[in-house]
Amino acid sequence: MKPWLFDILACPIDKHFPLKLFIFGYETPIEKFQSILNIYAHRDLKLIKNKKIVEISKENENLVVKDNIILDFTPLDQYLKKIIASIEELEHVEDRSGNELSIKCFELSRTTIKQKLLEFQDHMKPEKLDSILPELVFLNQVKLEMEIETGILFCEKCKRWYPIVETIPQMLPDQYREKNKDLEFLKNHRHFLLDKFFNQDLKPFTLNS
Repeated sequence: MKPWLFDILACPIDKHFPLKLFIFGYETPIEKFQSILNIYAHRDLKLIKNKKIVEISKENENLVVKDNIILDFTPLDQYLKKIIASIEELEHVEDRSGNELSIKCFELSRTTIKQKLLEFQDHMKPEKLDSILPELVFLNQVKLEMEIETGILFCEKCKRWYPIVETIPQMLPDQYREKNKDLEFLKNHRHFLLDKFFNQDLKPFTLNS
């Protein structure tokens, strides 16, 4: 599961959004996280533009932008609002993987990246768009090039939890879930979660049931 998918997932039972995401492990190799961080740190605009992740055009003399998160060309001011909203979704993500590089990627996104985009938004100068290209490309890589292998999606409204198994979020209605299989997953990954998680009235299954 790519972090981008989390931007659009709601609980299939009560339609609550956003969910909470607990990450236990990644399919992504460690070298990929380091590459994402290195590209951002070096801020090589030629390399960044060659990736063709962020596309910029003009419509009626106004800049429009699209990327792998915002898929359609969008006026710059609206594009930035949507990108910042995508960053804010990361407030509901807890990386419990122990992967220091992935944790750093999320923390940078929530702090430095968000702050730079907010500052650009406050003093909008379209001709200076290149100055935030490293931030935009970094966020796209975090959202689209990192692959979560195992974790849990959790609805804080109805207390239902959904396992992420081999990169696939298993978001089935209660009647189609396999109790023994789900409880085995929860038991095997219990060490990633705090006791307060298990003290809730978890649905549809809990280790105390």
